[in-house]
Amino acid sequence: MHILIVENEIYLAQSIASKLSEQGHHCEQAATIIDALREDFFDVILLSTNVSGQDFFPVIEHYKNSIIIMMVSYISNDTISKPLQAGAKDYIMKPFMIEELIRKIDHFQSFELLKRQNKTYERYLSRTFRSHKFEESLLNEQMPFLLFSNFQKQADAFAFAYAQHKGRFLHYICLADPKALDEIDALPKNEMLYITEFQSLKKSERKTLLEHIQNRHAILSTTDNNDTEGMRLIELKSDNKIFDQSDIMSVDDYVKYVVLNYQSKYPDTELSKKLGMSRKSLWEKRRKYGINKKK
Repeated sequence: MHILIVENEIYLAQSIASKLSEQGHHCEQAATIIDALREDFFDVILLSTNVSGQDFFPVIEHYKNSIIIMMVSYISNDTISKPLQAGAKDYIMKPFMIEELIRKIDHFQSFELLKRQNKTYERYLSRTFRSHKFEESLLNEQMPFLLFSNFQKQADAFAFAYAQHKGRFLHYICLADPKALDEIDALPKNEMLYITEFQSLKKSERKTLLEHIQNRHAILSTTDNNDTEGMRLIELKSDNKIFDQSDIMSVDDYVKYVVLNYQSKYPDTELSKKLGMSRKSLWEKRRKYGINKKK
């Protein structure tokens, strides 16, 4: 990371720069506020409140998009409260261990990265699911329930809309993952779960899953409503069972859809013929998608 150290105690600034450089960071130093304003951007600003007779708030304003950590000798409104209100992220008391400073830098670096990623994912999901609208009565349904839709994207859109409506964070779990049950058990009991590929489980596996989510805030998603295992079923209506407005399935998505929804209706010989592939290719597709053949 590109780090600016604003400190008029030259020896201290050099010591910090040396130790951060050993960690792979590129450091620059400034002994005055004017000198600190020479560039447009640094990833991190280490800003001392001991820059004699100089107002350090222009540094906070100038680098408002950077991670600013105040280096303070004492705690007061002027050294902590006001800088934090102005946009600084945190503070560290002098003298400090360099490991503590590195921990703070790493923490805020990860935090800022997550914020940027979340904004990107929110924009993507908003655009991806923009055509899907749901009645408020459905969004007020009480968990747990089994969500049926012929189109997985529609079910995904509902789950995210439901979580947003409830003001909850959604944990996504795919039952094609062999460690799915372990992941469910590891999560706190009050977390909201969105569990997909319910139709891929054998009957005995479904029973085991339902035991694991008993009394939990869970939404199960399926593309086959023939066997609901006694769960309350919410069905999402769609005018088209394969296509959703202008969206077209990829070949892989189509094959996966057909196998998941029709393997219980046709023997492998007929199903592979309808898909224009050999039984061996059908078996390979099942393995690729993590689909268990129903019995």
